[in-house]
Amino acid sequence: MNDSGKRARKARRRTPATRAVSDSPGAARKSQGAEAPVGGRKRFDQPLADWFAVQGWTPAPFQREAWRRYRRGESGLLVTPTGSGKTLAVLGGPLLEALAGGEAGRPVTRKAGKAGKADGPRVRLLWVTPLRALANDTVRALREPIEALGLPWTVAMRTGDASTRDKRLARQGRADVLVITPESLALLLTYPETQARLSGLRAVVVDEWHELLGNKRGVLLQLCLARLRAWNPAMRLWGLSATLGNLEQARDVLLPHMPDAAIVRAAKPRTLTLETLLPEQGERFPWAGHLGLSQVQRVAARLQQARTTLLFANTRAQAELWHRALASVWLEAPETLALHHGSLDPKLRQAAEQGLREGRVRCVVATSSLDLGVDFPTVDQVIQIGSPKGVARLLQRAGRARHRPGEAGHVVCAPTHALEVAEYAAAREALRAGEVEARRPPTLALDVLAQHCVTLALAGGFESASLLREVRGTHAFAGVTDAQWQAVLAFVVQGGEALQHYPDYRRVVRDDDGLYRVHDRRIAFRHRLSIGTIASDGAMQVRLLRGKPLGSVEEGFLARLRPGDRFQFAGRTLELVRFKDMVGYVRLAARTEGIVPRWQGGRMPLSGELGARVAEVLAAPPRSPELRALRPLLALQRELSAMPSRDGLLAEFARTRQGWHLFLFPFAGRAVHEGLAALLALRWSRRAPNSFSFAVNDYGLALTAQATVAPDVDLLRALLSGEGLVDDLQDGMNLTELARRQFREVARVAGLLPPSLPGRAARSLRQLQASSGLLFDVLRQHDPGHMLLRQAEREVLEAQLEVRALEALLARIETSPIDLQRPRSLTPLAFPLWAEGMRGSLSNEDWKTRVRRAAQRLEQRHG
Repeated sequence: MNDSGKRARKARRRTPATRAVSDSPGAARKSQGAEAPVGGRKRFDQPLADWFAVQGWTPAPFQREAWRRYRRGESGLLVTPTGSGKTLAVLGGPLLEALAGGEAGRPVTRKAGKAGKADGPRVRLLWVTPLRALANDTVRALREPIEALGLPWTVAMRTGDASTRDKRLARQGRADVLVITPESLALLLTYPETQARLSGLRAVVVDEWHELLGNKRGVLLQLCLARLRAWNPAMRLWGLSATLGNLEQARDVLLPHMPDAAIVRAAKPRTLTLETLLPEQGERFPWAGHLGLSQVQRVAARLQQARTTLLFANTRAQAELWHRALASVWLEAPETLALHHGSLDPKLRQAAEQGLREGRVRCVVATSSLDLGVDFPTVDQVIQIGSPKGVARLLQRAGRARHRPGEAGHVVCAPTHALEVAEYAAAREALRAGEVEARRPPTLALDVLAQHCVTLALAGGFESASLLREVRGTHAFAGVTDAQWQAVLAFVVQGGEALQHYPDYRRVVRDDDGLYRVHDRRIAFRHRLSIGTIASDGAMQVRLLRGKPLGSVEEGFLARLRPGDRFQFAGRTLELVRFKDMVGYVRLAARTEGIVPRWQGGRMPLSGELGARVAEVLAAPPRSPELRALRPLLALQRELSAMPSRDGLLAEFARTRQGWHLFLFPFAGRAVHEGLAALLALRWSRRAPNSFSFAVNDYGLALTAQATVAPDVDLLRALLSGEGLVDDLQDGMNLTELARRQFREVARVAGLLPPSLPGRAARSLRQLQASSGLLFDVLRQHDPGHMLLRQAEREVLEAQLEVRALEALLARIETSPIDLQRPRSLTPLAFPLWAEGMRGSLSNEDWKTRVRRAAQRLEQRHG
């Protein structure tokens, strides 16, 4: 070891010795937040500042503010960009508190490297993380300062990927710091001894809170945190979040009992630059159709210019395609190019992550599985394939590069079709204006509340009135009514009115002492097995015939294949050999051609905020390099029709061999456009009998009529009225069928569809659909007011069709001008919608071939 290494080790050993304020916990509490004057006693954070100095760092003002507030007993929300030191900002408070209490240097009760039994409850810090990959990284980040400061703390992980040792430490309460996912925390709460194990809990940190805020996982976490607060009223709670458009609301959802809690921000936001890979001058730039994989050579050249790169794709199918394309031109060792997405086996994902950390992997093609704050300081470059569809996602992904405090972020964007170039220009404007999307927290998710009630009934039981008060203390259930609460209790006790005669649905019993408890061990086992809110589509495992598992694909895709068929998965071309017990056994194929699996939910919708920005930049003079590159395309759009505007609605009416087409361009996102198209088709058919079909994308919608139609502005205003919206949607979209599909997810979360038990063959997606469909029909016939039916219908309207956003759009259109154009042919904006509508038409030609030929004809016609 060189001299500098010896000095560093000595400094790390010396640092804890400088910290002691008092050996009395009472005295330590009195001294919280009191900084010593210059020239007097050492600063309250001197021990941690000394360790920072050893690393060559200086504590940032926001870090010191977070430490100070923690020492004063405060809770809050920390908002700071990725890579700025937020982990140490919230860990520093607990560390300084322990150092002030004289804990450093105390002997650790361990035998042969194993944590020994604690005299009392040891868990003092819970670190909640949304991703298992993030949990592994967090454990490493926490252990380093803890060990360097000489604290005798054991750090353990409790997730699905945790080791047997860590799971044992978590169950027995023998870890001082426990890194845990929301689902594992809910599982921990099912055990009666957990309250005693967590009685010494001092703080909870919720990492990446913005990723949990807008979904049911966040609702489940709110309920778990309410239970922890009931056990430990003085517990401090800190959230870590990226920038949001609704930060105050995010703070209030996390801390409903502290509406004025602090929001601590980094003084200077991390700068971000955006660069778009544009075709060279004179290169064919199709104004319709896709650039897609034609960008491979340009992207590969950029990969060679950086030591390590994260290349983000929006979907798993797109990631598989790009990994295969890059592998065909990759000049280095194959193992230096890796793939990472949520359907791959955990060991494959972990190998890619470790290779990136150690510098053995030069490029990882990833999806949102690596969006969050996994720390890769070695990553020099981020490339985004296709539009990120939202500013928040772009910021998150760009933050993965140069993940080192003080360094600016940079993202390279590669468009997959021509109009995505405009989305990059819109994202650049939004970044300049500091606009970030809000994430709206769901409320009254009664399926999650029912699951939580069974959890607490397992953990020794609950009393109805006291639990209702606790539940109403959360943001998600502040408005729950007495009737809704009684419906939840009736559901967990007997399944509801229609199911009360079936023993399988009697999960909770109200005992003579008034407490609700679970007595059946089978129910306890099944509940613990199915805890959580992540509803996955029916999946089949993919395993090499004589080797390891590779991951899983959706059952519907694999079931369509026959033995001998080839497909692309996990960065390999595979040949299906046989099926057995919901497992597809495969071998490596000799040929490289193979279809790519498609996963449900693969399309990532454009955010409403970014959509509005796209409309704005298209109508403005071309100032950015992206819009200058689109100048021929935009000029043709103006020549044939008009440009959209943020304050008006562009409509185009044209005729092709397929029929009469009405195109509308609200730029409100795919989900809103889907509901709007169904609404228009219904209302128009009421006025005159006709056959309508529709297609949607993120920019607009196309309505195709078979019989002759002649729309005018007055007709459009009548069709776009907000009056009777929900009733018309119910008639026009067959909401009953949509609710039937949504009911499967709701029923699973609520515990109405028990999971497959270990050792038994997994139930197929078809079996799950049959079970949920039968329950749906029984409840509709015999208990039409059942809370889960009502919730499924509400989620279809609010989540799938975004009825609130649709209402806002119709209200805006009511007071905005409608620009109805009648172009002589399809315009650059209309062509992608026309092409989308062609997907469902019958032809003996491949869809891509037909679209490419149509695009070429239009390009030749317009030069």
